[in-house]
Amino acid sequence: MDLKEVFAINLRQIRTSNGLTQEELAERAGLSARYIGSIERADVSASVTVLGRIADALGVEPHLLVRLNR
Repeated sequence: MDLKEVFAINLRQIRTSNGLTQEELAERAGLSARYIGSIERADVSASVTVLGRIADALGVEPHLLVRLNR
């Protein structure tokens, strides 16, 4: 599994566990909901800047979004 897929899985899991929609997360992070959806489908690779913005919006440390959970 590549890092883009790990990020996608972790992002979706953390977002839903926080009870947020893609639209709500996008608004908090200053991104489009379409872009959040693309990240969650692993269609795009997010920059480290975007990773940080999403982590801040979710209230988590950035490393949790790219950590491989086995």
